[in-house]
This record gives sequence, C-alpha cells and structure tokens, in this order.
Amino acid sequence: MADERARTATDLAVIDALGPDGEYRTRRREAIFSTAGAAVAELSLVPPLYVSRTLAAQRRVVPLPVEQRAAALSRAAGIFADGVDAGLDFEAYVRLASRISGVPIAVTRAGARGVADAVSGAFDAVGPARPVGAALDWREERARRGGAVWVRRGEVFAVHAAGNGPGVHGLWPQALALGYRVAVRPSRREPLTAHRLVNALRRAGFRPEDAVYLPTDHAGADEIIRSADLAMVYGGRQVVDKYADDPGVIVNGPGRSKIVITADHDWRDHVDVIVDSIADLGGMACVNTTAVLYEGDPGPLARAIARRLAAIEPLPTDDERALLPTQPLDQARALADYLAAKATGSTPLLGADQVVADLGDGYAALRPAVHLLPAPAADTLNVELPFPCVWVSPWSPSAGVEPLRHSLVVTAMTNDERLIDELLAEPSIASVYAGPHPTWHAAPGIPHDGFLADALMRNKGFIQDSG
Repeated sequence: MADERARTATDLAVIDALGPDGEYRTRRREAIFSTAGAAVAELSLVPPLYVSRTLAAQRRVVPLPVEQRAAALSRAAGIFADGVDAGLDFEAYVRLASRISGVPIAVTRAGARGVADAVSGAFDAVGPARPVGAALDWREERARRGGAVWVRRGEVFAVHAAGNGPGVHGLWPQALALGYRVAVRPSRREPLTAHRLVNALRRAGFRPEDAVYLPTDHAGADEIIRSADLAMVYGGRQVVDKYADDPGVIVNGPGRSKIVITADHDWRDHVDVIVDSIADLGGMACVNTTAVLYEGDPGPLARAIARRLAAIEPLPTDDERALLPTQPLDQARALADYLAAKATGSTPLLGADQVVADLGDGYAALRPAVHLLPAPAADTLNVELPFPCVWVSPWSPSAGVEPLRHSLVVTAMTNDERLIDELLAEPSIASVYAGPHPTWHAAPGIPHDGFLADALMRNKGFIQDSG
C-alpha cells in the first residue's frame, strides 16, 4: 500500500457529473481517498444552481414508453457488468470501489453483481407491490369499465445514496421502471457504483434526463430534495430526525436488525445462521444483526458467537479472503472509543480494546465485537456500528416486543405464534423472518422496508364512457 501514496494526478479516476447535457466537469473537484489514505479518484461537485436546473430539465420530459424502459433496463444490466466506465472495466471498478469504501473486495464484487441482477429484474420487482385490482394503464379494458389505475405520485425522484456497499443502488432503478426520472447524489464514501450505473442506463437507451448523477455538497444535497417530488435518503440518527416529518422523503436509517430465540429452540442448532447474520457483508449493512436476545442464560450463546467471530482474520481490503471492513486508522480508533463508551455496564467478550487491527500504511481492519448485557436495554441493543458488532442479552416473554422495536428485520426462532403476531403488529419493525433465516436474506418478493413502490405509487379511480 505504501506505493499508493506516490500516485500522480494523472493516475486518478476522473468521475464527472452526468447531467441533461452529458458529462459535466466542474471547476470545483474533490479528491477521493482509499481507506489507506491514497488519492485514487477526482470527483466533480456541482453547485445548487446546476442541481435545480437539472431537475427542472428532468421534469420537462415525459416518461419513455413502458416497453422501452423494460428493454433499456435489461440492456443496462449487461453494460454495468461487462462495460468500461471512467476507464474501469468491471474488475477494476470493483477493486477501486473496495479500496475507497473499505468493504472487502469479494463482498464488493458480490454486491455489484447483485446490482446488475436487480437492474435486470427491476420490472419484476415492482410487480408484487401493485394491487391485484389495479391496472398499469387506463387503456386496459378492466380500467375503462371502471376500476383503479396505479399511477405515480410525482415525476422526479431523488436519491441520496449510502456508501456502505454497491447494493444500495439495486433499489432505485425500480423508480425508472415505474416512469420516474431519477437524480442520484452519490456518497463520497463510494461514488463509483452510481456513476457506472447511470452511464450504463444511458448507453442502454435511457435519455440523459431520465437518470442524472449529481455529486454535490450539503447545500446541493438540500436542493435535490427541494427540487424533487419524492426523495429517498440514507443516513444515521441525524438524517432520520431531519426528515422524520417530511412525507415526501423516504428515510433509510440504521437497521438495528435483531434475532430473538425462545426457549423452545436450541441456540446450538443456529450458531451458523447467527454468526452469518452478524458478519456477512462485512457487518456493514443495515440488515446485519446488531443484537441477539435469548430466552434463558445468554452467556454460553455469547461465548459461542465470540469464539466464531474471533477466528476471522483481519486482512487488507483487496485480499480475496478478507471478511472485515477497513477504515483509516484514526477513524477506526474513534469507532473503538465510541464503542467502549457505549459498552459501559456490559461484559466484553470481544471488547473495544481489540477492535482495531492495524494493517500498516495508515489503515486498519475492524475486528468483531461481542458484548453480553445483563438485561435487554433498548438504548444499547440499538447501538449499530459499521463492522461486526453484536449485543447479546437475555429475553423473556414478559419483556415482549419492546426490546425488539425499531428493527429493520427481526428473525424469530420460535414456535410461539403469538410472538410472531406481536412482531408483525409492531409498527417499528419492518420485516419478520420466522425461523432460522439470516437477517440479511433478500428476495424480489420480500420488501426491504416496505416496497419502494408503496411510496412512489398510488391508486386512482377511473372509468371511461363506453361510447
């Protein structure tokens, strides 16, 4: 890694904005660094005025016909997986995205392949969200006789993307399938995937106005939200609080996913699923397990988890065997300090003092952390960090769903149907997996946090005069 720091400006990947008139290289540009501190790319940053003009241009065009959108999405998946963008073929893109984000290279590659699959399946993915009684077009006979038509709530959809892996970019192409024009503000933590995808969409047959790529600062980001009809944002507690009362913003905040195991299940039968739920995807995703609750003595379970996680070797991001994320050394130490403060009152089995694995060259892998709690304290159970970090706690039926609230996914290993009913009835739990399913499990027919189309579409009544 030491020789990375000797790279010259000519070695940098150049990532330009993609507006309605094509590529736009701004005078204001920002260097993008690997987690080892090497400058590896240069990103154009557009000003708020360019943002507002771009979204206005998007609003002036009508959607492409459905058949053209479907064909273009299918072609875009192949271009994304096999084409060259910003001078990078697929493998070069994966290597660079991994180095910037700190996501292990094999995890990055799998996530990128998943994006291609999601793009090709975007039309199929929106199907389960459409009410069976609603038509997609008023010209359908059932609508003309009197019925419902499934229509967009707006025309321009904005995305403030996350940077914890390529996979987040597999969702918003569904908006293109539904006829929206989409404006993407990439994360500076990983700006490559969105750039590659928007270019692939354009080469596949979408117009420049259909999908734009707008790297920008905070002022520009606010302008994207203001100028769009609907928006989706990713972020932590601060972002959730900022947009909590805005009905036009879909917020993807911390996942705080959990596993609960009742006394009628032997946890020893499920250690593989539990550990996989914690550590797969580098432990960085919102669907990774943050807490495991057990009806009984959780100590043996916590120690079994810790033994398994302790065996994961810290390796450089570009090692194909790597399973742990990396961060600049100072940021890794700051995360460990934060964990130590939050872990007060718990028993560390893999504590904050061993999290930072210095790899040299100024960056570190983040070893897993496991803490045993004396009681299911919700404030601690919901502490989510961007590496394999889990809280293990006792649970009892008298505690109910309270410690499991505010979870993107709850995997419930139980025969208690009443508990499943209560979990499904709890508004702050997005998904419930009954049985030994990893919390990261995904499938086109399973909504992530509701279907995206739930927020983008609505039903309108329609009837046409038979004459």
